Amino acid sequence: MLRPLFIVVAAFTGLSNGISLLPDGPFNAAVGGKVLLKTNLNPTETPFLMVNWQFGSSSPKRIIYSMSGVNKSEPEYEDRITLFISTGSLELRNLTLNDSGEYRVIIEPATGPQETGRTTVDIYEPVSDVTVSPPSADLVEFNSSVRLSCSSSSGSSLSFRWLNSSSEVIPSDRVNITDEGGSTLTIVNVTRYDQGSYRCNVSNPVSSIRSDLIPINSVRSEVNPSGEHHKTGSDIILTCSADSRPSAEYQWFLNGGALTTTGPELRLMNIQMSQSGNYSCQAFNSKTMRYQRSLPSAVYVHVTEDSSDLIEFSKSAIFRCTSSGSSLSFRWMKDSSEITASDRVQITDGGSTLTIVNVTRNDDGSYSCEVSNPVSNANITLKVNPESQKHYEEGSDITLTCSADSRPAAVFSWFLNEKNLANSEHELKLISVQRNQSGNYSCQAFNSKTSIKQTSPLASISIVGKSQYSHNLYHLFFFFLCYVTNQQKAAHNCEGENITEFLKMFTDTNLKSVLQWRKIYTFVDYSPLF
Repeated sequence: MLRPLFIVVAAFTGLSNGISLLPDGPFNAAVGGKVLLKTNLNPTETPFLMVNWQFGSSSPKRIIYSMSGVNKSEPEYEDRITLFISTGSLELRNLTLNDSGEYRVIIEPATGPQETGRTTVDIYEPVSDVTVSPPSADLVEFNSSVRLSCSSSSGSSLSFRWLNSSSEVIPSDRVNITDEGGSTLTIVNVTRYDQGSYRCNVSNPVSSIRSDLIPINSVRSEVNPSGEHHKTGSDIILTCSADSRPSAEYQWFLNGGALTTTGPELRLMNIQMSQSGNYSCQAFNSKTMRYQRSLPSAVYVHVTEDSSDLIEFSKSAIFRCTSSGSSLSFRWMKDSSEITASDRVQITDGGSTLTIVNVTRNDDGSYSCEVSNPVSNANITLKVNPESQKHYEEGSDITLTCSADSRPAAVFSWFLNEKNLANSEHELKLISVQRNQSGNYSCQAFNSKTSIKQTSPLASISIVGKSQYSHNLYHLFFFFLCYVTNQQKAAHNCEGENITEFLKMFTDTNLKSVLQWRKIYTFVDYSPLF
């Protein structure tokens, strides 16, 4: 009996369900450059039956088609593509912006199912000729704003980053970074702490260029010695300075009234109480017709006494010291000696009143009071992130943070090896550090009301090259292994051990038994590796 024989023929077409032949991308490349779309296939001696490269997502267009060793490319791709037939990879050259998009490849091997892959390519125009527009006018402290605009003659998908010297500029209540990609930097009411050399960095995924440095300067005024409180008979020098073109003309004022001094320096010699008041200097630019006046605070000190005649042993002398300001401390002086309370000497009303009961001829002399604000010794702290360590790798990012208890809020300055870094923020960001940025960093907090400055302890930062850093760790690791597994040798012998011979020795040693039966003492104080 014959049984029916059924033959079922099934044709399977389509794509394999394996991993895509191409990375997800995108591949970034520059206009005029080249890009290699490399498959994940290993070279094969057996030619592929078919390789088909296409461009576009919705309606793919053929780039090149290869079958049985015969290649056919589209006219627009001739002389600017290469098909690597052993792997199916494709190189594109002389790229244009129109080459951005999705690429597909279908490969049919000699055996097995078809395989496919897809990825994306993004083409960018490189950045070139980056410039920053300089300030339109000379700047005056607290009275001017500065606007810097950054532009590039070419480039696509641009990103902007502003730097003051080597530190990144961070937006704040006075600092604005606006426009597309952050191309405009505006500083409102500039202060001396905004001074520095500014530049912008323009980049996209295929290029990065920095502009030339643009200096920003402003008016500065100083009082020496600093502070609001000054002792009768002392000398005070007030200095006014301004970066001005042409050079500034200076005028000094006391309580709003002009003084005869017109230079950049006002010297007050052997000052008396009658010279107390509000001093200001005015810097005037004859070209821009702009000026700025600084008003340093002053403490007014007055010492009074009872007007009645004093009779020895029967009269008391009362002195009262008054002053403007807050949190005042008083100190009474007779001639050059400090007065302390006793059975006949009373210091009351918070120290502002001095009473001498039943005066005697020994009380004759010149009396004065000194007034001061308490100088705060609140800690100023400097923190380094990543946490303080002996060395930092070249190319890493470091953030230094400065904090201080101050009312009003402190204004900060940063220093590297005692040189001002022209950064007034509480944070100093060091981006992609280089070896020449090694040194001692410190920050200084300044209280604009009390004119008190306080400087933090030094933070030592050492930048080392990556190769040196890795080599030293490698050296230290093998020295330790050598020492543990071969304690009978001196430490300096381990240092010179040939690594190849040592590794062979180490693999032949039962490390577990070494650790169990040998006593490991404190690690030898080895010469510094870093």
